[in-house]
Amino acid sequence: MMHIFLAENRAELERRCREKVGKRPQRFSTEIQLREGIPIFLDQLTRTLKAEEAGKMAQSLAISGPADGEALATSELADSATMHGWQLLALGYSVGQVVHDYGDLCQAISDLAVAQGEQFSVEEFRTLNRCLDNGIAEAVTEFTQRRDVLIANEQALALSQRIGHFAHELRNHLGTASLAVTALKQGGLGLSGATGAVLDRSLVGLRTLIDRSLAQVRVEAGLSLQRSVFSLNHFISELRYLASLEADLTRCTLIVEAVAPLLQIDADKDLLLSAAGNLLQNAFKFAAPNGTVVLRAYASGEHIKIEVEDNGAGLSPQAADDMFLPFTQGGANKAGRGLGLSIARRSVEANGGTLSVESVPGHGCVFIIDLPAATFAI
Repeated sequence: MMHIFLAENRAELERRCREKVGKRPQRFSTEIQLREGIPIFLDQLTRTLKAEEAGKMAQSLAISGPADGEALATSELADSATMHGWQLLALGYSVGQVVHDYGDLCQAISDLAVAQGEQFSVEEFRTLNRCLDNGIAEAVTEFTQRRDVLIANEQALALSQRIGHFAHELRNHLGTASLAVTALKQGGLGLSGATGAVLDRSLVGLRTLIDRSLAQVRVEAGLSLQRSVFSLNHFISELRYLASLEADLTRCTLIVEAVAPLLQIDADKDLLLSAAGNLLQNAFKFAAPNGTVVLRAYASGEHIKIEVEDNGAGLSPQAADDMFLPFTQGGANKAGRGLGLSIARRSVEANGGTLSVESVPGHGCVFIIDLPAATFAI
């Protein structure tokens, strides 16, 4: 009888389950898992089989539950399987690994029975399958529900952090602009003086913050691209206009190289403007004092490239690798949230391109937007 076989070979079955777990990639056995998982299930299966042999069907169902998946049914097995699913989630397992935990026991029973020449009745196999089905269903259900709650909580926390950063920067820029306007009114000062420059800087900061945030929302929401074909020369001219004020405020020289007049781009112009604008802002931020920033765009084989080059301190190889990670700032100037380059890369990738950086410490950086041939025509 199966319940006698299980009782007599319990230690060997547990050993075989542990061995199967150990051979599976990225798995590890813990005291919690060994105490609360399969051993408890094995005990419940044994008692279920024993109760059924004695004709005590009510006791059998109380231990392991019915076979019809009744949602309102309660059983010892359902409670322990629920706890097992929760614990496996806490250990970092996937839903597939939860199922494998129960499959390991079924395989161990079959293999050992064959090795010892044991034979079981059809009714015993049905009971085994019923217990396995109920155990897997309860463990997976609890695992999935708790995982969904954790994911939702993490997403809510990330959203709150982004909103908090946005609100903080927005308040700072608005506060500075308001103070500048008040000073201009009370002192009868001209816009061309130092106070006017403070106002200009705050307004530029507000524009950059809003543009960046809108680009982030569009990319993360997966909104469809608003593609159009437009002149690369006109695009660079628009960038020059937007960047010239920031160049003046940071006392940098902006050099815009000539662009072949017939080159065109097929892309989402707003996202691409946001990405290139972020690169220019980053270049002004990290250029050498009274430094130079170069903007160029050209055709390279079957690609169009837009480059932003500064003459700052440059980056180490590790810093260059980390530069596009969210909330990462690679220089001494820590103003901002460290999101600009991360959003810029995602905006470029949304247009089917790539964004990379070339840097030599002490000689500045070149950020390169590379768009595939399908996005432009000559």
